[in-house]
Amino acid sequence: MAPRQNRSGKAAAISEAELTVLKALWENGPATVRELLERLGTEWAYTTLQTLLTRLEEKGHVKANRRGHAHVFTPVTQRDALAAQRVDEVASSLLDGAVAPLVLRLVEQGRFSADDIASFRKLLGEAEAKAKARGNARGRTKPEEAERGRKS
Repeated sequence: MAPRQNRSGKAAAISEAELTVLKALWENGPATVRELLERLGTEWAYTTLQTLLTRLEEKGHVKANRRGHAHVFTPVTQRDALAAQRVDEVASSLLDGAVAPLVLRLVEQGRFSADDIASFRKLLGEAEAKAKARGNARGRTKPEEAERGRKS
């Protein structure tokens, strides 16, 4: 089940409280309301957590299965999918669709392993190849050729 979309076609927003619940499900697996209350260790009332889970279910982020008298809630949306959605939202709303400033900021602030950096290099190489292919498909020239053309 895909996350529910609002009128503008975007996935329905998740509140910070809903995100807290989703994280608990991602980290520890499916749970009942009571089990989640224990995991979270918050002062939330049973009914508050139940409401949050109902909202997440309505938004398509969790599913509920009946086990005896209780419902067991399971995450439907994967953490990476939600992260990608949030990054797209930030790029779109704050940066007018430009992702480079966001990526550069993450790189400046990040602590990456050698494996992470190798993955980045591979992805950047693939992105560069795609960009060159798009440029050539549109009849564009290489930067050096364009520069020579300006000097002539």
